[in-house]
Amino acid sequence: MLRKYDKALAVFFAFCSLGLLIALVLNRDLLDWAFARHQNQLSWYIRPLFIIPFCYFAFKRSFAGIFFTLLCIFSSMFWFPEPSTVDAKVQEFLQYELNYLTGDWGIPKVLLTLIVPVSLTLLAVAFWYRNIWFGMSIMAFIAIGKIAWSIIFAGESGKSIIIPAIIGFVICLVTIKFGMKKIRGVK
Repeated sequence: MLRKYDKALAVFFAFCSLGLLIALVLNRDLLDWAFARHQNQLSWYIRPLFIIPFCYFAFKRSFAGIFFTLLCIFSSMFWFPEPSTVDAKVQEFLQYELNYLTGDWGIPKVLLTLIVPVSLTLLAVAFWYRNIWFGMSIMAFIAIGKIAWSIIFAGESGKSIIIPAIIGFVICLVTIKFGMKKIRGVK
């Protein structure tokens, strides 16, 4: 039954994501509130895990599932309460990210930022067409890219992303590899 409404639901979830993005861009208080809650590192650990359902829904060719997962990724930064204490490196890194997002946008910054949707699109395409190894390579690129961007641009505080990114990547790889063996008999 959901297959019948897949594209309509995908459009709905895409508009929800776009609405959330616009709300965060236009309302600085909302953005500050979200980033204060994003200091809770549980959101750092949960976000990479959404790659698992993202890949699953791409494998199942469900646009609605893919776009619902993207909405979850966007909104998960503020699912958890604001922590009572925050590591100084975490706070410094998130301040860098906030400044990056709210600062001036030129062509180089736009092109660099476009790597995120392009890599997610490639990841979805890889699983859509059942190219598991290409998909896992894209996952590695995403994890390494996030770590590299964080350290190159945010300096020492960017290292605070290393453990959540690696743990998320390893869990994703193991889960997807195990899932593919179960579902498709992929070796």
